[in-house]
Amino acid sequence: MSKRGDTLQNKGKRGARRAAAERAGSGGASTAGKTRLSRNGKSSGGSSGGANGGGPQRPSLFWKWTRRIALWGGAAALLGAIFLAFAVGFAARSIPSFYQLKANQTGQTILVRARDGSEIVEIGPSYGEWLDYDELPENMRNAMIAVEDRRFHSHFGVDFWRTGGAIVEGVMGTRERVGGTSTISQQLARNLFLSTNRTVDRKAREAVLAMALEWRFTKEQLLELYLNKVYFGGGAYGVDSASRKFFSHPGTELSVAEAAIIAGLVKAPSRYSPTADVQAAVDRAQVVLRLMREQGYITAEQALVDVDSVKLKQQSGQNSVRYFTDWALPQLDILLPETNAPLEVWTTLDVGMQRAATASIDSNTPAGSQGALVSLDRDGAVLALVGGTDYVETNFNRATNALRQPGSSWKLFVFLAALEAGYTPEDRVKDVPVTIEGWSPRNSNGRNVGETDLRTAFAYSINTVAAQLGNEVGFGTVASMARRFGVTSPISTFPSMVLGSSEVRLIEMTRAFAAVSAGGMAVEPYGILKVTTSDGETIYEHERARETQLVPDYVAAGITDLLQAAVQTGTGRAAQIGRPVAGKTGTTTSNKDGWFVGFSSGITTGVWMGRDDAKAVPGLQGGRAPAQAFAAYMRYAVKDRAVEEFDTELNLPDWQLEPDEEALFGDPDEYYFIDEQGNMIEPGRRDTFDEAFDEDGGGQGGLVPVPEPPSAASDDFLEQATGQSVDPRERQRQRPPPAPNSRPPPPPATAPP
Repeated sequence: MSKRGDTLQNKGKRGARRAAAERAGSGGASTAGKTRLSRNGKSSGGSSGGANGGGPQRPSLFWKWTRRIALWGGAAALLGAIFLAFAVGFAARSIPSFYQLKANQTGQTILVRARDGSEIVEIGPSYGEWLDYDELPENMRNAMIAVEDRRFHSHFGVDFWRTGGAIVEGVMGTRERVGGTSTISQQLARNLFLSTNRTVDRKAREAVLAMALEWRFTKEQLLELYLNKVYFGGGAYGVDSASRKFFSHPGTELSVAEAAIIAGLVKAPSRYSPTADVQAAVDRAQVVLRLMREQGYITAEQALVDVDSVKLKQQSGQNSVRYFTDWALPQLDILLPETNAPLEVWTTLDVGMQRAATASIDSNTPAGSQGALVSLDRDGAVLALVGGTDYVETNFNRATNALRQPGSSWKLFVFLAALEAGYTPEDRVKDVPVTIEGWSPRNSNGRNVGETDLRTAFAYSINTVAAQLGNEVGFGTVASMARRFGVTSPISTFPSMVLGSSEVRLIEMTRAFAAVSAGGMAVEPYGILKVTTSDGETIYEHERARETQLVPDYVAAGITDLLQAAVQTGTGRAAQIGRPVAGKTGTTTSNKDGWFVGFSSGITTGVWMGRDDAKAVPGLQGGRAPAQAFAAYMRYAVKDRAVEEFDTELNLPDWQLEPDEEALFGDPDEYYFIDEQGNMIEPGRRDTFDEAFDEDGGGQGGLVPVPEPPSAASDDFLEQATGQSVDPRERQRQRPPPAPNSRPPPPPATAPP
């Protein structure tokens, strides 16, 4: 074929391909149109987007984002690793040296001593002796690693395998919460530098510090720090302190079983403490022994050790003593300047009396009830204090915190007010039905005896007489008398208050009776004698308070007479102990509370019993279980004291002895005065109030002579209450007349409710 023919043929072929392309563009492409010739004359698959074509393929969206995430994640991980490395390095540089951490013991230790100097309890952290790594028993080291961090020797601060497994278990719902993942290094970091808050931020900082510790110290140093600083409960920090507290010997002498008990405490010191729950501690120790055997630290034979045979240190008196320390030690915040130095606190507590008090409450408190006892020396020193039947079960202090109705023991203040108003124990009063402002009190036996004397009315706790006396002297006056004797609880001035409807604390009532025992002098309870530093320097010592006369001597003698009669012949006969005792019972409605408060040979003791929910206790009366507990304790408390007879001789003032108008005149310094708060100002102390004194009672200071009281139940009152006329001869009762040309003084101010 000629060249020309070849040219025409080629042109024809190009035209055919052009036509085929046009047809393909219009949707009618044939199979032939899907091929093209390669430069070497061979055909290849045609369409650029065909799935089966031979051209290049575009990657799918999924793989595109997978590659991006991998690249971004890798970059982020690299940046995170760099940041973590910087953070760990910076933290490692900031961590104190090993020797600084050894010397840094945080927290304050308070050693509490009884009045005889014997140690009764140690409060706060106790560190014992520091044990170097080689001094720590191998069983102790292995037990701690087995139960707390089995990969301690292989990780670098954080056990990612253990943490990841815990997270997976938490996500899958096989665990209640993600926890138990902290390594020994993390726990050490937390104990040294962080709080115990469960937050993501705190956990992150804990991890950084743990890795910094691993960077800075060897595994041996970390374990030494941990075992000397970890908390084992009961205030014990470190193995040596825990060993001495629980087993009475140094930490270097720990057996396998003892090491297992101590290692098991870290998870929950209070729950597994052998002093709180022996069985729980034993069960936990068995778990530790099993883990030690599984990890090859001990043999199967060693794992069968009898943990029950371990001898625990006797914690004598620890239970009830804590009620006393809970009340006394917070007072250090007021008595001392701020300090974190270790302290020794010498207290007023008598160990023997505390045991006797605990035993008397335990043996006499009705089943299902609680009991409390407070015992004061004549100067206010707390000799014994029991706030409940079991401190471990409940640490609520019923001796110092519980507010309960005192019942008839409150009549102390009613009769004090009556005696101060001019009554004597021999004065005649009437036990008759009465109604005061719509309130009609009844006697416990439902009967009325008619005419009797004040002593008998008090001894047998006659309610109607107390109501008449309270109405006569004024309910505000009774409240003021209670305030004067140290009652700080709210006091109502409704008529029923004379029978003890206002709630008070046991320590307040005991304080009031102690003031009577002291002859009417104020008594302030205290529990701390002195405080010294660890090197013996005295930084506080109790000083005797200035004496303050609360009532005249004759009033104190009169009320002591009444209180003695209540024990000799009245409702408190169960409190007799073979020597003079004065006291008063108290029982509230439906037998919800039982009280007895009394004194003998300079010791005043108050006992309360009842239920925390204020439900009735069948058979509970102040003259039974509380009085019996009082007697059981007091027989021991006074055994080494001389028998003391009570001073009940009434040296009455002239205005009560002489029915003579002139008896009310004389030197004002010879009078007792009552201020606006109901406090008595004793004779001879008037010099600081001269400018406020006014013989007519109108001075700015409100200081007035003790007002002349009317009779226990006035004629008009009795006629109205009983509906009967009063014998005119009763009107001849001897009372001193008021001073001539003088207006009556204003009544004492009532105490706030």
